[in-house]
Amino acid sequence: MNVGVCYAEADRQLWLRLEVPDGSTVQQAIELSGVLSQYSHIDLTTQKVGIFGKLAKLDAPVKEGDRVEIYRKITADPQQVQRRRIDVD
Repeated sequence: MNVGVCYAEADRQLWLRLEVPDGSTVQQAIELSGVLSQYSHIDLTTQKVGIFGKLAKLDAPVKEGDRVEIYRKITADPQQVQRRRIDVD
């Protein structure tokens, strides 16, 4: 089954397509992708994950064509960023 695994940092993003066995979970797809070895600071015990923008549990099954996403913590308050953008304009 073909799925994608995505992770983004402030300055770069990673999107991997890979084949996983039928019945694989979100966690298994992430582990099979190799993203954890490329980004050793990813901690699946604290970071949230999702499928196509909706939060999912690590033991959720993935389906053909799913995009598994690993979310990082927000580093800036979105409301503050909006205010700064308005002040600059």
